[in-house]
Amino acid sequence: MNKKVRKAVIAGNWKMNKTPAEAKVLVEEMAPLVKGADCGVVVCVPYVDLCTVLDAVKGTNIEVGAENCHWEKSGAYTGEISADMLVSMGVQYVIIGHSERRTYFGDTDVTVQKRVRAALDAGLTVILCVGEYLEQREQGITDELVAMQTKIALGGVSKQELSKIIIAYEPVWAIGTGKTATAEQANEVCSVIRGVVAGLYDNAAADALTIQYGGSMNAKNAEELLDQPDVDGGLIGGASLKAADFSVIVKAASR
Repeated sequence: MNKKVRKAVIAGNWKMNKTPAEAKVLVEEMAPLVKGADCGVVVCVPYVDLCTVLDAVKGTNIEVGAENCHWEKSGAYTGEISADMLVSMGVQYVIIGHSERRTYFGDTDVTVQKRVRAALDAGLTVILCVGEYLEQREQGITDELVAMQTKIALGGVSKQELSKIIIAYEPVWAIGTGKTATAEQANEVCSVIRGVVAGLYDNAAADALTIQYGGSMNAKNAEELLDQPDVDGGLIGGASLKAADFSVIVKAASR
């Protein structure tokens, strides 16, 4: 982390977990544990939990995000939620391009870019996910792949709008598998992403960009990962469902 030039952000991605009642209990347990954190604290929750969680975080330092949004404002898109709908509720963040959306639900680099554009137009802060599969890492094309994903997703995004973007590097082979990129591997790819952003915009924009690591970061490895100069936080899966574990990660980012 380099908190002198950019903000550290720890964001939980609950995925398809927790009923509204369970979500309320978790947030109420989490809030006192992360109070006063010297980093951004975000929970990205299922659509059905948004109202409950938005109410539960009132008066706390926890901000709320959704896990996806559609690129259209409205229309015949059964089962989808627009960015404007999220904003109308008070949601502040949205995850775009998570590997599970790409793998299971047909998201492509093109649709990710369209979702990013819609989210920014609505005023949301985007947590943009990029990352490679194990086969791609073994082929030695991680840097090229992540650079391409980043460039396409940021197509049409102005330098000013970049302040509403967080990029999360999530090696797909390390999501939910218990495997974690080494701190050095994580930092290397986060540095590549920062270099891509510098090329698209300039060094000042790249230096100001928050880049998270999101592959099985947990209470045990968070400190080592966050010690890396280009790792500015984490997008946390399983550990975000346990208040105590999540708070340890937030404390590591608050140093």
